[in-house]
Amino acid sequence: MSKLLLGDCLDRLKELESNSVDSIVTDPPYGLAFMGKKWDYDVPSQEVWEECMRVLKPGGHLLAFAGSRTYHRMAVRIEDAGFEIRDQIMWVYGSGFPKSHNIGKAVDEKLGNEREFIPNPKANQQTAAKNGIYGDYEAVTHITKGNSEWEGWGTALKPAHEPIVMARKPLIGTVVDNVLKWGTGGINIDESRIGTDAKKTQGGEKFKGNGIYNKYNNCEESIHHGRFPANIIFDEEAGKLLDEQSGNRPTGVILNKTKGWGKNGIYGSADTAIDQVSYGDSGGASRFFYCPKTSKGDRNEGLDEFEEKQQDLSRKEGNPGGDNPRNRGVNKRKNHHPTVKPTDLMLYLIRLVTPKGGTTLDPFMGSGSTGKGAIRGGFNFIGIEREEEYFDIAEARINHEQSKPKQAKIDFE
Repeated sequence: MSKLLLGDCLDRLKELESNSVDSIVTDPPYGLAFMGKKWDYDVPSQEVWEECMRVLKPGGHLLAFAGSRTYHRMAVRIEDAGFEIRDQIMWVYGSGFPKSHNIGKAVDEKLGNEREFIPNPKANQQTAAKNGIYGDYEAVTHITKGNSEWEGWGTALKPAHEPIVMARKPLIGTVVDNVLKWGTGGINIDESRIGTDAKKTQGGEKFKGNGIYNKYNNCEESIHHGRFPANIIFDEEAGKLLDEQSGNRPTGVILNKTKGWGKNGIYGSADTAIDQVSYGDSGGASRFFYCPKTSKGDRNEGLDEFEEKQQDLSRKEGNPGGDNPRNRGVNKRKNHHPTVKPTDLMLYLIRLVTPKGGTTLDPFMGSGSTGKGAIRGGFNFIGIEREEEYFDIAEARINHEQSKPKQAKIDFE
């Protein structure tokens, strides 16, 4: 079930009942004036987050994306609204494009210095012959190089991550009390495990006595399907880059046998071996982290009747070449929202902090990726969006997701 509300989130949030939603997962404005968008001039106010806390159940979690330069402003306002900052999740991606100013080139232009033309070592990657897959686009076969002391200097790093504020509304009583009354307060660890089905065994057949863990008879082996979820998430491209650097690394199987801890020890008496078996898989380092799979069709699903529009109206319209981060503001798209997140990424975050069948809220719905993820995972969804053009896109995408046959549970591999 989904409920979509058009309007300013501060006004529409006041229409919702207190303690009525289980989680909030959102991608709010970062305060960067991205692509000249007025709605991105500042991070959400403390008043907005106070309303979010009011509608959230005690112990409910808030996950809010933020910009690397303005994360502190986002986190402080969320904390000042009364939330407890619990962690920071790092969304790492490989598709960021450097927006650095070439100081050496600018110095030469100012001083009238001549620059040397040299072959572009990346020309093969940029070549797109006329009428090729990228359309009519000439290859950049040469670049310039200067000799001033500022050659090679720039002004910015390549963007490769977005932090996510992980916060929680204060509990009422203990975690157990809160979970039993409200169904919120915890993190769904087992449903968010990563990768392997390896077995981990702890404890022997006999583990008894009066130790600090009390008396146990016939300890059962513990089976964990996948690794403990981490506070770092990679996209597919970043995961591949990580694996290229790490290479194929086997974990190995570690079998630890310990006989006899002695009678009346802190663990009681142990008559049989205590075996511990670790994971025995192999692969790149990305297998330790969640790497959501992306789909080229995900962005525009359900938008067949929509007109294509340019995202960044401040840039000159024309044929920019490939569909890369540098050109995405110029290329026309049906879903022209500039900050679309992968649906499976949003589903993973929702499932991490939302009880099964619960309700998640996105007060900055954008083009509806959070709503798509919620419907795909069997959660209820409430979305609020101020801009009518994005609201229409979100509504179409979410309706399209609701029209699909019920999908099987998604494993986070």
